[in-house]
Amino acid sequence: MFAKKHGGKFILRIEDTDQTRSTLASEDAILRALRWVGLQWDEGPDCGGPFGPYRQSERTALYQQHAQLLVEKGAAYPCFCTAERLEASRRARMAEGKPPGYDRLCRYLSKQELADKLASGDKYVIRLAMPLQGETRFFDGLRGDIVIENATIDDQVLLKSDGFPTYHLANVVDDHLMQISHVIRAEEWIISTPKHVQLYAAFGWEPPDFLHMPLLRNPDRSKISKRKNPVSLDYYRDAGFFPEALLNFLSLMGFAFGGDREKFTLTEMIEAFDFTKVSAGEPVFDLQKLTWLNGLYLRELTPEALLMRLRQWRLSDEYLLQLIPLLKERIERMDQLIPAASFFLTGDLDYSGVVAQLIPKGRDKTQTGTALAELTDFLEEQVRHGWTHEALEKACRDFCEKTGWKTKELFMPIRLAVTGRAASPPLFETMVAIGKDLTRRRLRLAAQALHAYVPPSPEASPSPTPKASKAS
Repeated sequence: MFAKKHGGKFILRIEDTDQTRSTLASEDAILRALRWVGLQWDEGPDCGGPFGPYRQSERTALYQQHAQLLVEKGAAYPCFCTAERLEASRRARMAEGKPPGYDRLCRYLSKQELADKLASGDKYVIRLAMPLQGETRFFDGLRGDIVIENATIDDQVLLKSDGFPTYHLANVVDDHLMQISHVIRAEEWIISTPKHVQLYAAFGWEPPDFLHMPLLRNPDRSKISKRKNPVSLDYYRDAGFFPEALLNFLSLMGFAFGGDREKFTLTEMIEAFDFTKVSAGEPVFDLQKLTWLNGLYLRELTPEALLMRLRQWRLSDEYLLQLIPLLKERIERMDQLIPAASFFLTGDLDYSGVVAQLIPKGRDKTQTGTALAELTDFLEEQVRHGWTHEALEKACRDFCEKTGWKTKELFMPIRLAVTGRAASPPLFETMVAIGKDLTRRRLRLAAQALHAYVPPSPEASPSPTPKASKAS
């Protein structure tokens, strides 16, 4: 909104320097989600631009050159400390009541010590040599002047031992080379901004303007996270929300359009946008309000337009053809198809009628709820390269082996969590058809239902009726 308001460019840059977490599948999900919600970038990995490449993993030589330039200037230095040595140092510093940051041992190596270590081929990272005294000051477009004491800031790693940069180096270099005028990001990065300001100074570059947006909160004021609200746009697509309603809703997070108006188009958002109307207070991400707003959009549609939306959603030929092979062996008449397919065509499930069945014999509600919650995170970590039934089955079996659950114990709670039923089509093919984000959402909701479940207390046995006495 800000870029378009001022005739600027919207750039999509893939920050994939964390090789353990970044995959082509996650990049595809970003592109798909942004397109679905109605945003189109001017420069990016798929459409190119004057400052490419737009994947950081394809720019490593640039970062290495810039890191070496900082070393030559004395603004950065090689650090040869092992993970074990760093951990021991942290523990020792904490025991002395000091901050647990790096103790800067390698910053003070002599030229000969440094030459010997480099000649021996020891692995090293490159760290930023932060000023040890004074303060770093910068202006935040939402919060005004921010001042942080340099003594509280660690010598941040800039280049890892594998040659890949950290966020700090890569983003400063890219923002400069891509001519970024404004860095608009979450307030979590305020504490890191002094490092970036010092990096700009070390390179001799003019820093961009900084604006740190407030974090989204759950209704209970806790930080929004995938444990309480789904954070993937794919979930909202699969749950039947309209992209324009979601975009409208997200634009209200900290921004006031003016008056009591809450429904407006992207074009209207761009025309009205002004950072003076953005609050630094933490806005609440309320699913109920999103549902209400989505209802406004839905009821405005003509029957024909709504039918088209339904067909684009779960009633498309493509999706129904995915379901029919899973369902046709389980029905005998066509009127049985919709009841048999209902859990494929809905969002969240109601577990009130099956919560007791989620608990396998020999286990309790806490053990089962914990297992389902941990499985949710395990699937996120393990199934990164394709949401296939083979990958899901392997991951679920690996999870059972890791946690000591038997597959016959845990697979039924998984089935009940994902479908709400004890009898359903093949489990892993069903999870594929439901989709990654909705499956993980249901596993987490089932875990929450278990933790909140209060088993019925045993009914008190009726007192025996006393026999009538007999007297002679």
